[in-house]
Amino acid sequence: MAHKAVFLDLGDTLVTERTSRAAVYAEVARAHGLALRAEELAPAMARAHGELPQRLPEGAFRYSDTWFRAFQRHVFADLALPPARFEALSRALFAAFEDARTFRLHAGARELLAELRARGFVLGLLSNWSARLPRLLAALGLTRAFDHVLGSAALELEKPDPALFRLALARAGVEPRDALHAGDRLDLDVAGARAVGMHAVLVDHAGRHDPAGLPCPRVRSLPELLDRILSDLA
Repeated sequence: MAHKAVFLDLGDTLVTERTSRAAVYAEVARAHGLALRAEELAPAMARAHGELPQRLPEGAFRYSDTWFRAFQRHVFADLALPPARFEALSRALFAAFEDARTFRLHAGARELLAELRARGFVLGLLSNWSARLPRLLAALGLTRAFDHVLGSAALELEKPDPALFRLALARAGVEPRDALHAGDRLDLDVAGARAVGMHAVLVDHAGRHDPAGLPCPRVRSLPELLDRILSDLA
């Protein structure tokens, strides 16, 4: 079936961090005088994410700066950092995640976006991302690649909430049957898209998923994703 709109995930679909997120935190921490390793920070980050609610008691939604400051405090809680030192560390962490040097584009990302644009698809970005998203897209030269950018921090919605996918469809002006969403997560991208009747493709760069029994097609690269989308036009 030929689609009219294509929605794409960002993290681990179009871009990936050059090192692990824990390694980014460790690098920034060391620059602020904290002798920490990624191996130490990874479990602390996992605990913080698991223990903090989607919405903090004061109302801050996950992916907002307020929520991420609470997350950072949780991660570095055992260090009892003085306020001034924590604020400097926090600012540096935020800066790292809007810096293009922290990320790399997966092979074929720019070609995928350019070809879909040339073919007349409505293009949308659908991402569980912080308030850094617009600045990161600008740093990567992707601001004009999309007709619609739907980020969790701005909308206070996160995948797989069907409301986010319905909003994407409304902005694109298409019916679910005419839209495809591609992302790297079965639980967030595939489940969310299928819940509202959109077509879904799993982008599995690392080959973690056995294609047998998957609820949707799987691709291993962005060139393969492009071929799959264009084959529907034939």
